[in-house]
Amino acid sequence: MEPSSAVNQAQDWLSNNQELIIHYVVNMAAALLTLVIGFIVVGMLTGGVNSLMKKRKIDSTIADFVTSILKYGLLAFVIIAALSRVGVQTASFVAIVGAAGLAVGLALQGSLSNFAAGVLLIGFRFFKSGDYIEAGGTAGTVQSVQVFTTILMTPDNRMIVVPNSKILNDKIVNYSKEKTRRLDLVISVSYNADVKTVKALLSQIVLADERVLKEPECKIAVSNLGTTAVEFIVRPWVNASDYWALKFDLLEQIKTEMDAHNIRMPYPNMDVHLIKDDAA
Repeated sequence: MEPSSAVNQAQDWLSNNQELIIHYVVNMAAALLTLVIGFIVVGMLTGGVNSLMKKRKIDSTIADFVTSILKYGLLAFVIIAALSRVGVQTASFVAIVGAAGLAVGLALQGSLSNFAAGVLLIGFRFFKSGDYIEAGGTAGTVQSVQVFTTILMTPDNRMIVVPNSKILNDKIVNYSKEKTRRLDLVISVSYNADVKTVKALLSQIVLADERVLKEPECKIAVSNLGTTAVEFIVRPWVNASDYWALKFDLLEQIKTEMDAHNIRMPYPNMDVHLIKDDAA
């Protein structure tokens, strides 16, 4: 076929199908515009819903979780709407997506279990955003509960992403659930120390701190007679926000006062005996 003949045929085809080409170009442009505008609107809508829920004092973990589900649902709707603009039969497409979703669901059972676990975590309210928890083999402050994962931040500012199912299937320790906590200290002193003197000194140190709550009463008692030391338990009640600061301050003050009153705090030691070999 001569080049001029091929060019003529192409021109004839373009001339005969001009309306069809324009129709498809317009539909493609409309589909692209639907995607762009849809993504923008979904972002604005979900962001607005999230902000509104937080303004209504709804816990941020619930707000983030609901927003994530809403976002993915709306994005799916936008994609289906864009495909319908280019002539894809949405009814058939939805059926195909449903069948594919079933197959993918069977292949991604772990992800589905994470989604179900996220729903249960939100429903049962084991923790909320800002709580310090121990779960899933790690610990940190809850940032948010996502569709499949929970985001934790450690005290040294590391982000930890934990699958929801791992948290739900493990024990959950929430250190922020209650407003007060009991501080448990074990103080060891030498057997030469007078028990009543040590107990009075510990009581004086603890009760002098204003952060120690009056109720429940602080418990100070001999808990164990060890092989090298007498062990005292010191158990004051404090506000959860004061827990770590008070613990560090009390340990430092107890050591300082023990030294000032010449009360020995023993530590492990070893005696080494050298045996001289007469033959050598």
